[in-house]
Amino acid sequence: MTISFKGAHFPKNIILHAVFFYLRYSVSYRDLEEIMAERGV
Repeated sequence: MTISFKGAHFPKNIILHAVFFYLRYSVSYRDLEEIMAERGV
């Protein structure tokens, strides 16, 4: 299965990293936003 990132606003690796954190640690969108901001995204 291939995921299409056509038209995405962020690079593929950033999207996958955010999804990983969201699913792995069950964080809220607000917490996820803070985590990604700490990492410079």
